[in-house]
Amino acid sequence: MMTIHQHIKSLALLLLLSVSSMVKAELTIEITQGVDNPAKIAIVPFSWSGSGPLPENVAGIVAADLLRSGQFEPIPEEDMLSFPQDESEVLFRDWARLGTEFLLIGSIKPSLSAMGTSGYRLDFQLFDVLGQRRMLNKNVVVTSKGLRDMAHFASDEVYQAVTGIRGAFSTKMIYVEANRNSQGKLIYRLNRADVDGARPSLLLESDDPLLSPAWSPDGQQVAYVSFETGRPAIFRQELATSKREQLTNFKGLNGAPAWSPDGKRLAITLSKDGNPEIYILEIASRRLTRVTNHFAIDTEPSWTADGKGIIFTSNRGGKPQIYQKTLASGRVERLTFLGDYNARARLSPDGKTLVVVNRQNGVFHIAAQDLETGDLRILTETRLDESPTIAPNGAMLMYATRHRGKGILAAVSLDAGVKFRLPSQRGDVREPAWSPYFN
Repeated sequence: MMTIHQHIKSLALLLLLSVSSMVKAELTIEITQGVDNPAKIAIVPFSWSGSGPLPENVAGIVAADLLRSGQFEPIPEEDMLSFPQDESEVLFRDWARLGTEFLLIGSIKPSLSAMGTSGYRLDFQLFDVLGQRRMLNKNVVVTSKGLRDMAHFASDEVYQAVTGIRGAFSTKMIYVEANRNSQGKLIYRLNRADVDGARPSLLLESDDPLLSPAWSPDGQQVAYVSFETGRPAIFRQELATSKREQLTNFKGLNGAPAWSPDGKRLAITLSKDGNPEIYILEIASRRLTRVTNHFAIDTEPSWTADGKGIIFTSNRGGKPQIYQKTLASGRVERLTFLGDYNARARLSPDGKTLVVVNRQNGVFHIAAQDLETGDLRILTETRLDESPTIAPNGAMLMYATRHRGKGILAAVSLDAGVKFRLPSQRGDVREPAWSPYFN
C-alpha cells in the first residue's frame, strides 16, 4: 500500500510532465501535500478526428487540474486496460478492477463557429464506475486558441459533478513579477495567467513598484497601486483594451484598493489628512467618503459579501488586528484575538471564514478563522507568508511566500489538506489576486 507521501511524489511527477508543454509558462506547479483518500479517476486520452496532432494534450490538462485540486488521483495512462471513446465501449468491470471510481472519456473534432472561424468541439462523458451510470454528457466549442479553455471547462464540470462545488479551473490570476534586466535594473511586471500558471500575458511593465492588484467583480478591470508618479497612486485598467486611468493623486499614502461587490466603488487607504484611514471612492463621480476616523493606523480594507461592511486592519488595540465596520450604523467590531498580529484579511465567498496573515511566536503564516466559533487554523508552514487571495468557490487560497531564497506563489486548501507551490522560472513573484468567475 502506497503512503500518501508516495502518492504525492508519483502524482507530482505526472503533473510536472503534464505542465511541461506549457508555452512560455512562467509558473510551474509542485504539489507538496494532498488529501489522504483522493478519488481515483481515469481520464482516457481524448480521441481526435482532425488532421495532424493537436497543439495541446487536453486530457492531460484535465488530469493536471483535478490532481492539483487534491481531491482526485488520476490513473496513469499506462495502467489503463482499454481506451474507450464512446459509452458503448465502456466495460465497468475493467475499470473497477483498477480501483477506479470515476471514468472520463471524450472526443475532439474540428468545428466552425457561426462566423465561420475554425475551432474545436469536445464531447465528453463522466461515469460513476461503481454505480455503473453516466453522470455527465457535455460538449464545449472553442476557438482555435481555446484548447486550454476547453480543458479547464471539462475540469470544472467534473469537479462539480463529483464534489458538488463549482470548479474554479477556468478562472485567472494576476500577480506582480520583479526581475532584473540586462543592466541590473529591477523591472516590475503585472501579469495575468491561468490559475495553473499557463498562458501568462503582460498587463503592465514599469520601472517603479506595483502593488495590491485587485480584480473588479465582473473580471473586466483591475485596480492596483503604482509609484510611477513618484509617490503611490491608485490606477484602474481595462483588460480588453489596456486603457489605464489614475484614480487618486493625494499626498501621502494611496493604497490597498478593494472593489465593492457592485463594482461601483473602491475601498482604499489614504493618509492625505496625516493618518492612514479607510475611505470609499465612488468611481464614476470621484466622490470620497471617509469610513474610519481614529488616531491609530487603519488600512488594508476589504468588503463583506453584501457590500454593507468594511473589514480592515488596525492597531487601535495596540497591535495590528482585524476589525469590521458596518457602514449604515457605524458600529465597529474586533474580529481577531489569537496571535499578536493579524492583517490582510479576506472573507471566504460564503462569509463564514476569515483568512488572515497571522503572526505567532514571531513567525508569519496564513491562517483561517471560523467567524462563528472563533477557532483559528494555521494553514501554512513557511516563515514569511503574505497576500492571501481566495478562489471564488472558497476551496483554495493562493498567497505569496519565499522558497529557497526566492519569492514564489503557493496555494493551500481552506482545510489545509492540499498544498502546492508555483515557483517562477524567472524573477520573484508576489501580490497574487484570484479572479472572480467569468460568467
